[in-house]
Amino acid sequence: MAEVVRLFRLLGAEQRAAALGSVLLAVSTFGPFSFVEVAEILVAVGVLALLRARALGKRFHLPFGDGTVIAAAGIWAAALIVVRLFDRPLGQNLLALACASILILAGARERAKRPADDLPEGQEAPPAPPAPAGAASTPPPRRRRPPDEKETEPLAPPEFKPYRPEQGEQLHLGGEETERD
Repeated sequence: MAEVVRLFRLLGAEQRAAALGSVLLAVSTFGPFSFVEVAEILVAVGVLALLRARALGKRFHLPFGDGTVIAAAGIWAAALIVVRLFDRPLGQNLLALACASILILAGARERAKRPADDLPEGQEAPPAPPAPAGAASTPPPRRRRPPDEKETEPLAPPEFKPYRPEQGEQLHLGGEETERD
């Protein structure tokens, strides 16, 4: 139990909300049990396994990032709950839908906080592992210019002059030096 509390403290706010939503989603499956409830438990266990791996600092790539995967898990759980809407008591359905919405919102917030790491090179660096709760995040230091280096300005766009053939001249591709006999 101490390990669970330690790992929970290592998670960020959105990740904690996703963990609580997953646990409550698994709890909401008690009662009439079918393959839908098994699928909901698998969704909850999958999200908890993802969050545990991130709390332990493991680095791996997920398409579209952690937030999108968590939100998709919440959407899938909500779809499963709607399938069984009339087979379970109303209160249990409302609890399960609230848990799925917690997953969706936590995933959306996580996505906004840490964008996906599958961007093309040069656009943005992959996200760092989550900092321990209560730790202040410091921005990266700025690069200082040497005193002899001046600030640069962007170049003006080149002038575009479309090729216009003269009267009777045949239209051809290439520059003027490509004239043929």
